Amino acid sequence: MKQYVIVGSSAAGIAAAETIRKTDKASKIVMLSDEDYFSYCRCLISYYLAGEINEEGISYREQNFFKDNNIELLLNKKVTRVDPKKNKITCQDKTQVGYDALLIATGAHPKFPEISGIKKKSVFGFRTIKDAKDIAGLLPVTKTACILGGGLIGLKAAYALRKRNIEVKVIIKSGQVLSQMLSPEAAHLVQQKLEQNGIELILGQDVAEVIGDGAELKAVKLESGKAIGCSLVVVGKGVEPNIDLIKDTEIKVNEGIVSNDLLQTTVPNIYVAGDACESFDITLGQAAVNALWPIAVEQGKIAGANMAAGNIRYEGSLGINSIDFFGLPVVSLGIYRINAQGAKNIEELKTSNAKENIYKRLLLKDNLLIGAILAGDIKTSGIFLRVIREKINVSPFKDKLLSPNFGYPDIMDFVKDKERIYV
Repeated sequence: MKQYVIVGSSAAGIAAAETIRKTDKASKIVMLSDEDYFSYCRCLISYYLAGEINEEGISYREQNFFKDNNIELLLNKKVTRVDPKKNKITCQDKTQVGYDALLIATGAHPKFPEISGIKKKSVFGFRTIKDAKDIAGLLPVTKTACILGGGLIGLKAAYALRKRNIEVKVIIKSGQVLSQMLSPEAAHLVQQKLEQNGIELILGQDVAEVIGDGAELKAVKLESGKAIGCSLVVVGKGVEPNIDLIKDTEIKVNEGIVSNDLLQTTVPNIYVAGDACESFDITLGQAAVNALWPIAVEQGKIAGANMAAGNIRYEGSLGINSIDFFGLPVVSLGIYRINAQGAKNIEELKTSNAKENIYKRLLLKDNLLIGAILAGDIKTSGIFLRVIREKINVSPFKDKLLSPNFGYPDIMDFVKDKERIYV
């Protein structure tokens, strides 16, 4: 029998454990997490903070899941070292666990800007349920909150706090919201919706300092010199993979931990999945980290199958972002900037209806769909995802792509596997 060790108990780790158990009922699975909480959906913490769902509502699996699947779950165990030569891991508390096959599903952590005062009290990332609970605990004494960053994390935090009647100011270095996933036109629709719901956006500015008395937060100071009084700051400046545990090993790292198409690292019995994984990106044509929940699930399933002696090839990932702000749904798939490809033969298809808050933009290269942005009307997002992933030549139905009636019947003659459903 083997001993499988999984570091991380979120999307990728759980998916891997479930997949291992489908083929290997007897071997031991040990799962470690550096958090107090077992298996919750990080995607939902903004709705938890907003008061729209309770703690039970963000649970990803029931507590008896681990017993039912014969998984030894170790909470509050931060893995600090992987020793590939001795096939063991070491935790911060000196606990050591041996393995025959190891999965690194450690996720990512928030990026904090290197500015004065950023470590004051009441300055938070927004990544874990603990972050959400700690922020919620300050709301009774909070009038104004400042959000640093206009990406998904920052805007989800802003949405949640506004739902709790907090005055929210979002400070964004670039000239638009969601600059890493939307075109300026789509971003403008989101900006309007946020402002209509009482969220103030400060564009083209960045925070130079967090100020206060000692450790206490009083305000943030912008690069312009203007100070904004607040008693709560949430940092939404993106995330970085948790990869310190493999430092000084032979495991190769670029932006994330490098994987092959079996999701193995450069050490064959060590696998990686989720936000720490750098894998092939279908639309970019090169390796990238796509830190997204559905990708983590898919990678976890494939890594788990291969840990249990499978031989499943991972086709690759692509950027997928989906959010709904105050009733305005937005989806971004694949490449969103024309210059991201560095090529001239890219075709752009667009349609918009400002009155109904609808915007659609598609990017094609050699009649292959490589990117899509949808706002207001997102019902075709799943179809576009399939067209991208299967590299379907759109020539036969190009004139229908932006039609309100475009649907699966238009592509079914061209799909590779009619039974397959992409996540």
